Amino acid sequence: MGPQHPSTHGVLHLELAVDNEIVTRVKPFLGYLHRGIEKICEHRTYHQITPLTDRLDYLAAISNNLAYVLTVEKLAGLEVPRRAQYIRVILTELQRIASHLAWMGFFANDIGAMSVLLYGFAKREDILEIFEEYIGARLTVHALRIGGVPNDFDGTITDMIRACLESLPKRLEEIEGLLSENRIWLHRTKGIGVISGSDAIEFGLTGPVLRASGVEWDIRKDIPYSSYEDFEFDVPLGTRGDVYDRYTVRLGEIRQSARIIRQALDKMPEGDIRATVPRVLKIAPGEIFHSIEAPKGELGFYIKSNGTDKPERVKIKVPSFINMHSLELMCTGSLFADVVGILGSLDIVLGEIDK
Repeated sequence: MGPQHPSTHGVLHLELAVDNEIVTRVKPFLGYLHRGIEKICEHRTYHQITPLTDRLDYLAAISNNLAYVLTVEKLAGLEVPRRAQYIRVILTELQRIASHLAWMGFFANDIGAMSVLLYGFAKREDILEIFEEYIGARLTVHALRIGGVPNDFDGTITDMIRACLESLPKRLEEIEGLLSENRIWLHRTKGIGVISGSDAIEFGLTGPVLRASGVEWDIRKDIPYSSYEDFEFDVPLGTRGDVYDRYTVRLGEIRQSARIIRQALDKMPEGDIRATVPRVLKIAPGEIFHSIEAPKGELGFYIKSNGTDKPERVKIKVPSFINMHSLELMCTGSLFADVVGILGSLDIVLGEIDK
């Protein structure tokens, strides 16, 4: 399958062995993009690298911004103002909602439910308009800076976010009404692509794919960063670890993200939005790894500094690459037709995998 097959989401190529319609082996082939982004980072200053991270996962640009700037700030010992931390939380949770809605639309379309693609993208459009109002971009959103955020929230942005959240529950109910009890949807997702909690841990899975298997691990809750400890939210979990659970977990996460954003808006502290950061940032020799809970799972940056204004080494841990490892286990013994749904349920982005 692929790389021309639509269900392979870009440039992924799957080599399948089948016995009639039963899948007996799956081998993914990656590496068609050759982006070399980690090596490029070694030839850019710390500030110049931030916009490169927008391009890693084009559905979660701000999450990639956040993982990178938090790592640099930790390595440099920078203290980010509380107001900037809250703005970052709001933007990255909006990004999580937009990413999950895009996933839901693509995934449902893979299985044949095209209306959900239109519903999901209509709501995602509201969030992209907020990004456009805030920073002037819609997809590769360069929304964060080392030491803080580029712009403060004004009344227009706040009103747009509140209006977006107000209409969100109705849109989710419409999507659930189409899918959750739909006989075809249930046949294509329940009991399909099962992975147990212990196997998910063994494979190093993270994010909604891990939590759908019943494993309660969310970095925002377990190792809070950027003031997440100030907010109350639940971690949605599945019980069977199948495709259907991955769908319900992401639906639950959209609602919890909206809950976090409302709290952040209501409790927004006054003050600065940026720390004082030199235009030419030189960091003392050292190394560090820091990760966040991105929409697809754990996203981490390893940075080694040598005292100059450029990192000596950058290594990125991306959830799509890790989660892809479990595809063979999930697909073996399934029908050939279910490979499309199982792959879609992992929510991969190839630009992130082939970094």
